[in-house]
Amino acid sequence: MASISSLCVPWQGRSSELRKGISRLELTVEQDEVGSRQKLINSSLLLKACIRSGNLELGKLLHHKLIHSGLSLDSVLLNSLISLYSKCGDWQNALSIFQGMGDKRDLVSWSALISCFANNTMDSQALLTFLRMLQFGIYPNEYCFTASIRSSSNAQYFSVGLVIFGFLLKTGYFDSHVSVGCALIDMFAKGTGDIHSARMVFDKMRDKNLVTWTLMITRFAQLGLLSDAVDLFCSMLLSDHPPDRFTLTSLLSASVDMGFFSLGKQFHSWVIRSGLASDVCVGCTLVDMYAKCAAVGSVEDSRKVFDSMPLHNVMSWTALISGYVQGRKEQEAMKLFCNMLHGHVAPNCFTFSSVLKACASLPDFSFGKQLHGQTIKLGLSAINCVGNSLINMYARSGRTDCARKAFDILFEKNLISYSTAIDANAKELDSEESFNHDTDHTGIGASSFTYACLLSGAACLGTIGKGEQIHALIVKSGYGTDLCINNALISMYSKCGNKEAALQVFHDMGHRNVITWTSIISALAKHGFATEALELFYEMLEVGAKPNEVTYIAVLSACSHVGLIDEAWKHFNSMRYNHGISPRMDHYACMVDLLGRSGLLLEAIEFIRSMPFDADALVWRTFLGSCRVHRNTKLGEHAAKMILEREPHDPATYILLSNLYASEGRWDDVAAIRKCMKQKNLIKETGYSWIEVNNQMHKFHVGDTSHPQAKKIYDELDELALKIKNLGYVPNTDFVLHDVEDEQKDHYLFQHSEKIAVAFALISTPKPKPIRVFKNLRVCGDCHTAMKYISIVTGREIVVRDAYRFHHMKDGKCSCNDYW
Repeated sequence: MASISSLCVPWQGRSSELRKGISRLELTVEQDEVGSRQKLINSSLLLKACIRSGNLELGKLLHHKLIHSGLSLDSVLLNSLISLYSKCGDWQNALSIFQGMGDKRDLVSWSALISCFANNTMDSQALLTFLRMLQFGIYPNEYCFTASIRSSSNAQYFSVGLVIFGFLLKTGYFDSHVSVGCALIDMFAKGTGDIHSARMVFDKMRDKNLVTWTLMITRFAQLGLLSDAVDLFCSMLLSDHPPDRFTLTSLLSASVDMGFFSLGKQFHSWVIRSGLASDVCVGCTLVDMYAKCAAVGSVEDSRKVFDSMPLHNVMSWTALISGYVQGRKEQEAMKLFCNMLHGHVAPNCFTFSSVLKACASLPDFSFGKQLHGQTIKLGLSAINCVGNSLINMYARSGRTDCARKAFDILFEKNLISYSTAIDANAKELDSEESFNHDTDHTGIGASSFTYACLLSGAACLGTIGKGEQIHALIVKSGYGTDLCINNALISMYSKCGNKEAALQVFHDMGHRNVITWTSIISALAKHGFATEALELFYEMLEVGAKPNEVTYIAVLSACSHVGLIDEAWKHFNSMRYNHGISPRMDHYACMVDLLGRSGLLLEAIEFIRSMPFDADALVWRTFLGSCRVHRNTKLGEHAAKMILEREPHDPATYILLSNLYASEGRWDDVAAIRKCMKQKNLIKETGYSWIEVNNQMHKFHVGDTSHPQAKKIYDELDELALKIKNLGYVPNTDFVLHDVEDEQKDHYLFQHSEKIAVAFALISTPKPKPIRVFKNLRVCGDCHTAMKYISIVTGREIVVRDAYRFHHMKDGKCSCNDYW
């Protein structure tokens, strides 16, 4: 038989020739021991070729032939078979082979089995096998050490890893191989986040290769120590180790994750200088980097990188599509998805997730339904990220039944899926259905995860009664000190209108993180207590807690709600210079909101024009709202034009512009806008209010007469109207956006949903209890005035949560100081 050794290397990439070699292999037992030995050698060479080429099925075929050959397999072949099944993830067969080896076991056999368990995330088995090997008196090699240390690279077995590390130091095996040092770096970095010890291991290593440098840089970056990663990168260059695609990919990803986009651009220049710009992996990371910068207007840069790539794969397409979705350019994202399909690149679950998010923002979700059908055909609809996007899409379109179906088929439900499903039912004010999502989902009993979901549901619905019940269960279950749960409690109490309870939870917490501080600052800002919010922000800085981007949104919102212009400018500038946080679109929107609310419309539009990137629809929509408040039609029309250029199917813009025309009595223009909306099939979101009484939700629309106590409610409204008019209340008919007589306008005003909800609360709840009303849109200006008077004549505190903020009305005054 011809020698096989000369053909082994070519076979690594040529499965047809490898298959022929295996089929030609005659494995009958020879009387001549030399002949049998040659067959074992040839089989071993073929088997190693199968493993190296990744052709594991052919390796199994060869094993099948060996079993039926009657040949007595030697340790070399058996060890290779253990490696084969290890790479297949079939640890049972690997273990079976090892156990059947008997006296043929050697150091390589033990090493192969330990590696098998480590590769299949069977950490305890890997470590026990390592211990058994020592008990058999076999001294480990670098592969045994590497595999056992990898199995210790977690919190559970880190202490075992320290014992192995001590063994390494005592035996002088620390510098045995680069792979051992790399495993130790990972053990400290991944096991406990002890990057200082990981760096000490790195510094003590005598031999370092490109993999070692890249690993240490990557671990620095992943733990948020970007400056250390950059310093080490510079040292790497000085040590004559040129970066490869993995080094640069790691640094690019870290730059984006931490918001240092300018640094990412500098690494982009390194990519170009290193000749790696055409690498698919690097290109995908660059596309993703600029796509994630979409919030600051860089989606065009992402497109440039994408277009310059010689080859595209599903990752590069998905990254670009996600960038367009994040940049609120849904139509372009859909076109890209279609182009991807035409280019014969199959989408994955992340692609579908991004495109479904785009569909959720469009008025017509027929394309979304088609995508849903495709995910079902491809078996992707039950994957978490796809399922969450489907739930969100159907929830935003009002199809809670479809949202529930998408939720029910998920393989694994997480906090996002539960929260999204709860939010879907919250939009329909289905309290019981929302909470059933969490109380019967696993049958393993309540956990911190369960309670977080329940609190999220209570916050969405504004059901403070259920929220208090959940709080009591949390305390009884021993989760009262859990950081995440306490953060959720702050959010729940805040969103349910009880800022005092939110503050109490905050003050009782022993440990706080940036989410805690941000949650309470945001809560106080939305409730109109800007001074207290800013005081807590300064306290946060004093205790050394570092604010993030969301914290500054809360701070700027607090300033906006009460018109603190100078204070807002101070924080807007300090976020960059004092904390290295580059302002994003949301921060600019806060400043536009502040200037606009203050009546500084010209200053606001100049600020928009001075932005370092193109203002998105959110900024222009914020400005349009201010034009509506201050009745500046000319600037309002310009803002509407800017919005519709970016989001041509946004119904809110048409409504705001229509309201602006209506407030000036331009009824022909109002009619023209409504006609345009009808032609484009754009539907105005229906306004409604709801209130919780005795753990039941009661929902009201304008002029609602469907409630069982409708007669009593309207009788109460008539009485309230007389009482508050005697105190000086005058109906503001500017808020009736219909061309009717003034007397009829007065009648319309007292049929607004928030007034109906207040009247129902007055006849259904005892006097000392505050009235908490929730509305899906902004509270009507006339209702705001009327409720201040109602708080006087009834002696009741009225708390209203609208789409933007809270209003605490007591003794004729509101926490917003009539500034909203």
